[in-house]
Amino acid sequence: MDQIAPIDSLDETARFDIANRLFLRLYQASNLLHKTGTRAVSGQGATTQQWAVLGALSRPGVREAGMTVKDLIGFLMVSRQNLTAVLDRLERHGHIERVRIAGDGRLRHIRLTPGGANTWRAMQSGIRAYYAEALDGFSTEECVQLFRLLDRLRGSLGRIAGPEAD
Repeated sequence: MDQIAPIDSLDETARFDIANRLFLRLYQASNLLHKTGTRAVSGQGATTQQWAVLGALSRPGVREAGMTVKDLIGFLMVSRQNLTAVLDRLERHGHIERVRIAGDGRLRHIRLTPGGANTWRAMQSGIRAYYAEALDGFSTEECVQLFRLLDRLRGSLGRIAGPEAD
């Protein structure tokens, strides 16, 4: 493992080097998450992108009403183009439905179908095993700390992205 000096004592060049290594690690972790995560849910014929959409739509408070495409894009932080392709596949497999909103024929909510809810439930054992294996060796406190740090980074990146990220 790389040895890194305390941040407060580093000059600008050293801080850049650390930032460069950090973002490379995040990139590598993201690629591995997609590769290994897809294996965790492949028994249901799903990908990590489909896992994310089904998970977002299965949350309490969303399950019945669904979400607009715009809300789903904001929640998952994906592009409309990427999400549309995933939604099309999920709809073809009968996992989601696009429901017109009363009073506004143009607006649709994306909602889990009963089949989608069953698929989500079937994915849970694979997801739980994946989380346990991926986080093996991390204490609960370390998981919470990592969550908080990544949440702060996500906030910083969101500020850089600006309003067009919405």
